[in-house]
Amino acid sequence: MTETNELQPTLENEAQAAEVQTTPAPDTKTQAEETTTQETAAETEAPAEEPVAAEAPAEEAPTEEPAEEAPAEEPAAEAPAAEEASAEDAAAHPVYETKEQVVDRLREIQDENDGGDKNELDLLKQVFYKLHKAAQMAARNAFIEEGGQPEDWRAEVDGAEENFKAIMASIRQRRAEIAEAVEKQKAENLEKKLAIIERIKELVTSPEEVSQNFDEFKQLQAEWKEIGAVPAERATEIWKTYQHYVEQFYDLLKLNSEAREYDFRKNLAAKERLIELAEKLADEDDVITAFNKLQSLHAEYKEIGPVAKELRDQIWERFKAASTIINKRHQEHFEAIKAREEENLQKKTALCEQVEDIKLDELTSFAQWEEKTKEVIALQAEWKTIGFASHKQNNLIFDRFRAACDRFFTAKAEFYKGIKDEQSENLEAKRKLVEEAESLQESTEWRRTADRLIELQKQWKTIGAVPRKYSEQLWKRFTAACDKFFEARQAATADQRNEERENLEAKRSIIEQLRALVEDAADATLDKVKELQAQWNEIGHVPFREKDRLFKEYRSLADELYKRFGASQARRRLEGFQKSVRQAVAKGESTLARERERLLRVFEARKAEIQTYENNLNFLNATSKSGNSLVAEMNRKVEKLREELDLLASKIKALEVEMRAPKQDESAEAAENTEA
Repeated sequence: MTETNELQPTLENEAQAAEVQTTPAPDTKTQAEETTTQETAAETEAPAEEPVAAEAPAEEAPTEEPAEEAPAEEPAAEAPAAEEASAEDAAAHPVYETKEQVVDRLREIQDENDGGDKNELDLLKQVFYKLHKAAQMAARNAFIEEGGQPEDWRAEVDGAEENFKAIMASIRQRRAEIAEAVEKQKAENLEKKLAIIERIKELVTSPEEVSQNFDEFKQLQAEWKEIGAVPAERATEIWKTYQHYVEQFYDLLKLNSEAREYDFRKNLAAKERLIELAEKLADEDDVITAFNKLQSLHAEYKEIGPVAKELRDQIWERFKAASTIINKRHQEHFEAIKAREEENLQKKTALCEQVEDIKLDELTSFAQWEEKTKEVIALQAEWKTIGFASHKQNNLIFDRFRAACDRFFTAKAEFYKGIKDEQSENLEAKRKLVEEAESLQESTEWRRTADRLIELQKQWKTIGAVPRKYSEQLWKRFTAACDKFFEARQAATADQRNEERENLEAKRSIIEQLRALVEDAADATLDKVKELQAQWNEIGHVPFREKDRLFKEYRSLADELYKRFGASQARRRLEGFQKSVRQAVAKGESTLARERERLLRVFEARKAEIQTYENNLNFLNATSKSGNSLVAEMNRKVEKLREELDLLASKIKALEVEMRAPKQDESAEAAENTEA
């Protein structure tokens, strides 16, 4: 054999070695992509793992034909991606509900002293800090709910976290020691395999002594099988060199046909046994167990020697077909996990968006905040029912959800703090009014005291809400003091009762006239209504018990009439304003702009007034007749302010249209369009 033949493996063995790398693995390539990958690998790639050459038969009779080459490495099943393995670990390991359970499991791993499984350690770390963060968030929210400031919150020292870190550091140190020992062993294995290669190389250089050295060659093969892994960066090089000289030895060896056939039959039976085991794995319920068993079968398969050349392709195709079934199930299993994780990510993203879309600036009352709080808590409960997202996205999406919830509850705490400060001031102001009213309830200076109590009642209306637990108590004290005085005055001024009864009849007459105007719209005029109102205002007091009922009936009829007049009256006011605006156009654009700015300021002021009244109405507990009267009066004011607000908006729009209108010849047409 020439030097060139000694250094180059045969073309057939190169193709076989490359084919080993195309074993089906759990990925998402199409069949066409897999074929292309296989063809490329056949030209460029070497085996990823170290196969062991097949055993040769004991003897061979000299023949004219050269001995068949030893087969290259048999297929090795591939493992899933790291992320998929992590997801499977999350599904396979038990659910830990407390940090102490995680720490206990770490102690068990530490006691086993084997460094543990990296996927399980990663999972334990993820679960521990998820529970740790959840506990901190709960403590922080509780602190804020109790009135604390978010910036004042400090996390307490967590003993479980200290234990977790200490045990994890110990396990990492043990893993480092194990890894160092493995690398040292690999270096020793490399030296041993290099020595075997050198010895086989020496045997190949003595063709005349090949037969005599066959037993030693077999012993060297057995030793090679017993030696473990070598450093990954040298694995392919060592395997190619070893295979090269093994093939050269077989080329030189002239075994007799009977011994060769016996060896082939023995190898065929061994491979068929492995193939049958691989085919049975298709019935294995546990996909992961089936895949791991297939790995072992592949490792054993590549240690078996060659079979007859005419059976090599057939036996290999059968084994590859059985492997493809298991690998496909394995791939589909992890694709299903990926799909569930992607679905979970989409659900969690939707929850994040719902919390992020809450418009905090639109929440202006306790009721609105409480309603949104219930919604957020419901979303948090729904979050807990959703499984893990992918390993890369799970922590990111959780941080996003937590940030959105923190933003909501921080804003809520600030709102409550502002409301509490305002209510504290209101509470102090109303207490002063109550104390003064109680100090006047025994007074007999009827006129002066009545005027002062009425003034106190007006001040009471302007003060906002107070804390709920004080509201009813203060209101009862205040109304009781006022009622006590006015009832005493009424008893002391019995002579006025006749006059009050006359006033009662007069006001009833006005009410009847208003009711007639409501029922007969043809006779209703704004001047007539104003005249009746003027008469009403000139009439003195009526009996106290009739006061509120009578006024409510009067107010209802007047409101009904004004609603009828309101639209036309507002239109006349707006038309008058538009006319004055058109007259002011000649004065220049700046005049209109200043008027618009003034109207905008008035508009915002009226909005603020409406907001103040609505807030007061939310907190006013109208439990007495006086309270009902106060609520009715406030509702009337709000309605009137809303009408004024609508008119202001129309005026502002008219100004803006006029400011955009063309000058001179086009102004008349623009004015007509504005009115239209």
